[in-house]
Amino acid sequence: MLAQLYVKNLAVVEEAEIAFGPGLTVVTGETGAGKSLLVDALLLLSGARADAGMVRAGCERAELAAEFDLAALPAARAWLEREELDDGDVCRLRRVIRSEGSSRAWINGRPVSLAQLAELAELLVEIHGQHEHQALLSRAHQLELLDAFGELGAAAAEVRAQAQRWRDIDARMRRLSGGEDRDARLALLRHELGELERWALPPAELAELEAAHKRLAHAGRLVEGSAGVGEMIDGDGEFALRRLLGRARGELERLAGLDARLQPLIEALDAADVQLGEAGAALTRYAQELELDPDRYAEIETHLARLHDLARRHRVAMPELHAKAAALRAELEELEGAGAALEELRAERARCEQAYAAAAAELSRGRGAAAKRLGEAVGALMGELGMAGGRFEVTLEPAAGDAPDPQGRERCEFLVSANPGQPPRALRKVASGGELARISLAIEVATLGLDAIATMVFDEVDAGIGGAVAEVVGQKLRALGGERQVLCVTHLPQVAAQGHAHLSVSKHSEGGATRTRIAALDAAGRRDELARMLGGVEITRETRAHARQMLERAQAG
Repeated sequence: MLAQLYVKNLAVVEEAEIAFGPGLTVVTGETGAGKSLLVDALLLLSGARADAGMVRAGCERAELAAEFDLAALPAARAWLEREELDDGDVCRLRRVIRSEGSSRAWINGRPVSLAQLAELAELLVEIHGQHEHQALLSRAHQLELLDAFGELGAAAAEVRAQAQRWRDIDARMRRLSGGEDRDARLALLRHELGELERWALPPAELAELEAAHKRLAHAGRLVEGSAGVGEMIDGDGEFALRRLLGRARGELERLAGLDARLQPLIEALDAADVQLGEAGAALTRYAQELELDPDRYAEIETHLARLHDLARRHRVAMPELHAKAAALRAELEELEGAGAALEELRAERARCEQAYAAAAAELSRGRGAAAKRLGEAVGALMGELGMAGGRFEVTLEPAAGDAPDPQGRERCEFLVSANPGQPPRALRKVASGGELARISLAIEVATLGLDAIATMVFDEVDAGIGGAVAEVVGQKLRALGGERQVLCVTHLPQVAAQGHAHLSVSKHSEGGATRTRIAALDAAGRRDELARMLGGVEITRETRAHARQMLERAQAG
């Protein structure tokens, strides 16, 4: 559910922060005041293309932000977790559009692409109106709605599961059979595995080999250096450490004759002398035992060069070559024993095809019955919404291809004829924005509670209607608001009176600048706004009484 919307420097809106609640929220205002800017803001936060002209004149950028409560939106929460953008049960969308035309987007404070923003927005908000960004125009979404209307979720899930199982089996069979390339693949595997088995080492042995290479590469320096250090410790030079230590001990022994408290220090120097002697002896042994073996060095150099070449060819790090060999060995064994495995897989795939056929047939029967019921339900609602004589049909067409399809054996298309005598056309090709919005409303009412989207926006859904039809539109929107959060931009008082909440958009000129204000109305404010919508320029006492009566009747219903 949309909890809050923030707009700054978008067209004539300088700054606005709006809180939203459940139910139907209506948005009204005079023509040109900027009522549809709220819809534009949500479209931009849904990944719609931005235009530099949307930035308020004289400003560097426009800023938009929205906060959604995800408590009842498991699909959106799952998407955020999958994309590692989750932040509890709250989702914050933000977008900045600069005056030179560039824009940036964030989800929960993390930068994202517009494609990611659009993908998430499809799970958060559904916008109906005079634009092209409607989920109902998507044939995939139409099929989902049909399945939901016919309560075919379990059957559709079984079809998807069997199709995926068939694809998994088929992929494994292709990998095993290899087609014409099987012999070539076997030869390549044997060659590559032979190389890896000859050269690849477990990580511990590889580390030991690299240490030996380093030691042999610097053997001369190690011999020279260890001998030099040994000479410094216990050599013939005047400043060898053991000679200096001996002189220090002799001097300390003389001083201890004057003060017995120095005696423990003599013992400490004796211990140091023992340790220096051991260190000198160890260095002598190290220098004597150090391997100076050019042949061994060349052998290790060759081995490491082969490992570097293999790592580059297989695109893995050298320590991973041993595991790569194990993987190739498993693939080779599988291919060499492919005959028996393929027979098993063919039988399994045949069983899967039978299970898919049964599940798809059941789903097709359910879809056929649901298509007829949905067509009748939406067609009846179209008559109530001012399109008397209009028709709505749900057609099912065979899906292309012979392989099991996760969506089933048919595709769905919503067809509509808004006026008598006109042939039905695809919903996505209906030209009139107002008619399209009302048809969308009819579909949403007919499938009430079946759509997973929590927030629905209707922009100018009442265009071209009035009187009793307008009141019916308002009642349908209010009924929809009982199940979903609904935001409706309207210019008709019959629709506005049905809202659970009311936002008023007004335009003012101050100091040569034009600004739009958005305010939430209380009961008195709603009565006055309805009176303005009913009476125009001059608002009489009778107009206010009519507005109060309309509001009371709508809210009582």
